[in-house]
Amino acid sequence: LAGLRMLVRMYHEEFLAETSPGLKRFLIVGAGDAGEALLREIMRMRFEQYDVVGFIDDDLAKQGFNIHGISVLGTVEQLAQICQKEKIDEIAIAMPSATHKELRRVVQICQGTKIRFRTVPSITDIASGRFKVSEIRDVDIDDLLGRDVVQLELDMIERFLKDKVILVTGAGGSIGSEMCRQVCNFGPKQLLLIEQAENPLFYIERELRDSFPDVATEALVCNITNRARVEQVFEKYRPEVVIHAAAHKHVPLMETNPGEAVKNNIVGTRNVADAADAYGAGDFVMISTDKAVNPTSIMGSSKRVAEMYIQDLNNTSKTHFVTVRFGNVLGSEGSVVPIFNKQIAAGGPVTITHPEMKRYFMTIPEASQLVLQAATMGQGGEIFVLDMGEPVRIVDLAKELITLSGFRPGEDIEMVFTGLRPGEKLFEELSIAGEDMLATRHPKIAAWKNIPKDRQTLRAEIDKLIAIADSQDYDKIVESIKQLIPEYIGDKKV
Repeated sequence: LAGLRMLVRMYHEEFLAETSPGLKRFLIVGAGDAGEALLREIMRMRFEQYDVVGFIDDDLAKQGFNIHGISVLGTVEQLAQICQKEKIDEIAIAMPSATHKELRRVVQICQGTKIRFRTVPSITDIASGRFKVSEIRDVDIDDLLGRDVVQLELDMIERFLKDKVILVTGAGGSIGSEMCRQVCNFGPKQLLLIEQAENPLFYIERELRDSFPDVATEALVCNITNRARVEQVFEKYRPEVVIHAAAHKHVPLMETNPGEAVKNNIVGTRNVADAADAYGAGDFVMISTDKAVNPTSIMGSSKRVAEMYIQDLNNTSKTHFVTVRFGNVLGSEGSVVPIFNKQIAAGGPVTITHPEMKRYFMTIPEASQLVLQAATMGQGGEIFVLDMGEPVRIVDLAKELITLSGFRPGEDIEMVFTGLRPGEKLFEELSIAGEDMLATRHPKIAAWKNIPKDRQTLRAEIDKLIAIADSQDYDKIVESIKQLIPEYIGDKKV
């Protein structure tokens, strides 16, 4: 065995060096299973551009240890010196199960070397089979601001979804499309993709058919505000589980188009929820937002009204209606991360509304997984609130993105504060006064229940709000919303 290791080492140091002088000298941070698998894949695939020089690992027991003839050269603190001594051209971080605090430390040290560094996929992506450990990529903000791997009750989720007809609204959106991917992992009988925008619908259906050929998918162009079309879909396919992700979500945009928020977020939800009730769906899961808590915007208040409607409907329905409420997801379309990235690519400036603005963030896969986990626990009527961790200052997020792009915040890329936009808050909340917390069996999920309004009053006020939606009259819509949600304080006209 020692002789074999020596031969491999000689091959790397002599044969490759002699025959391929243009090889990139490659250093792997992490001498665990992922690092070993990455090295093995490089050797197996005979990647001609790489010469793996060594490993870095903080485990003192591994120092000097050989892995397939390649030595562990030192610890992370010694990274800069080792890179200089060994003339390293590129670094691969092979720590998929590291905490984000640990990863941030490694990234900061790598940044100090001025050498290109990349990372292996996350442990979730590797475990799902969507990515191989050898598919190294640039470190992104998800890696640094995301959270540790979520433990899921996979058997419970499988029981909830397997061999059932599942319907997802908003299937072409950031959350809806990821919900579809996650659902496909659990063997549904059929997956119905509901989406009004044909191009996103086309792309997600094609992706799912390529990635999950054994799952029967049906792409259905459907605007959820069209009650007849929604009922037609439910009557034909009889979905057993409904995941309602369709919504208008942009806060400033909905301030200038208030009637559209009412129609899509309230009328659309009512149509889908009523159809689930009428056609015997077993479970209905609505995705909501922290902006529904003490809302200051049309968008947030419209989602709060939708929550109230399905909580009330649950009281008389055989369908279990639940809501899952969470904050911002990293990388969703139109959200702050892709906007900042475009501004950085253009040379700046990066525009930030307020230096003290904070938001809760989680990754799209984590949010989607926890939605499914929460759905398995619902008895009906609950509002589940996902543990979003600590809020992140938007200015810190901008600095991280600028640094990851290889620039210096405030020097290479200017940051400009523009002021709060209509409907925006400095801080978001996750629960409403008067909501009673209920224990759940999952540490990342809390449940809340409150006492909704009298049904007759609630529905009369919703009907009144819907009746004036087409007017797009901001003042009248705000006045009507305040009848439903006394805590709503958004009264700033654009």
